[in-house]
Amino acid sequence: MPYCTQCGKQIAERDKFCAGCGSKQGGGPAAPAADLLDGIAPRTASLLCYLPVVGWIPCIVVLATHRFRDEREVRFHAFQGLYLFVVWLLVDWVVSPMFGFLPGHALPVAKLLKLGVLVAWVFMLVKLAQNQTFRLPILGELAERSVDEQRS
Repeated sequence: MPYCTQCGKQIAERDKFCAGCGSKQGGGPAAPAADLLDGIAPRTASLLCYLPVVGWIPCIVVLATHRFRDEREVRFHAFQGLYLFVVWLLVDWVVSPMFGFLPGHALPVAKLLKLGVLVAWVFMLVKLAQNQTFRLPILGELAERSVDEQRS
């Protein structure tokens, strides 16, 4: 049995007002919670997947949600953005330590590669903002395969 939201007195389930204090009660079942992604357009979801360094979070959300299950382009961009982040991690965790211990290394290889990944993220943001779909050379193929594998 429910209780008044103001005074705590016991009330009937269908009471709209409390008999003790007269305050209005919630009444009726609660409305279902709206899905957070209902208001996000597919293009916006695709753009969020290419945010530098933190874009992997929207990628995971897009791939895990039912909202974009049938949106092939959005899923493609989510996979491509995720693979771009994996490249960033490989450069940061593998390439940087390899060249970091060399004394006086002339070429900042890791920094150039990170700059290249950053440029790819910005390039993809610009392409999507212009409503153009661009497939990065290797990562685009991987993303296409990933989308195709999920369809079958």
